[in-house]
Amino acid sequence: MTKTSMIFNEKAKSSQTADASWKSLYRVGTIAALIAALVFRRNLGVAEIPLLTGIAPHSSVAGWFTLLRNNPLLGLTLLNVFDITNYALVGIMFLAVFVALRLVNKSCTLLAFTFSLLGIGIYIVSNSALLMLSLSNQYATATTDAQRSTLLAAGQAVLANGYNSGAVYQGAGFYLSLLLVAMAGMLMSAVMLKSIIFSKITAYIGIVASAFDLAYLVGLTFVPQAEVYLLGVICIASAGLFLMIWHLLIGIKLYHLGSTPKVKGVSTQGQSIDCLRD
Repeated sequence: MTKTSMIFNEKAKSSQTADASWKSLYRVGTIAALIAALVFRRNLGVAEIPLLTGIAPHSSVAGWFTLLRNNPLLGLTLLNVFDITNYALVGIMFLAVFVALRLVNKSCTLLAFTFSLLGIGIYIVSNSALLMLSLSNQYATATTDAQRSTLLAAGQAVLANGYNSGAVYQGAGFYLSLLLVAMAGMLMSAVMLKSIIFSKITAYIGIVASAFDLAYLVGLTFVPQAEVYLLGVICIASAGLFLMIWHLLIGIKLYHLGSTPKVKGVSTQGQSIDCLRD
């Protein structure tokens, strides 16, 4: 046995052990990716609820407080509370993809995963759906006009960050989180192109989805205020469709990574990276 063969076998054995230890993560990533794609699509509630129930987001603070008191689940849904779950699921998916691609380009995948964590964290912190629910409960139990006025002002401040259905621009947290997650998706998709783990189709769909999100953010700088809504309909809706497909394809691949047995003791990851190095 040559020295090169011995090195290759040692790398293969090491990679096989590492892959086996990540099988549980791949399975969890599979579930997260599929749920994110099929259930928790971005903007769940704001788009679907008015079509199904005829109930649109309120434009007044008092209206929101009444809705949240009478139907908390509906009110929270219209305030995008489920986007928190969606972002958390996407974070788990990004972690699994990072592990799958880390040997292809560790620096890019680590940067992408870092961007995703920052973007997800910013969105979760900036989402004020639960804060509005708390203010609604306090408003319902307020005993003086001064207390109610203070709570209405606090609620208006929350709506000013983009929850007002008539608002042209969202809060800064929304845009920053969207930028970071889109950059993460673009980087991960670029690494996918260099690997044999994910298909080229998966990579290109991820690039297109991220490009639509980034185009939306760039377009906000140049598009007149009157056309911002149309820009969002075109770019965000298109990105949402491609993201749903991207998440589905990633979920399918993660399922195979978490369940497919190794062939001849050599893992897919180890084989691809060793071939590149040799």
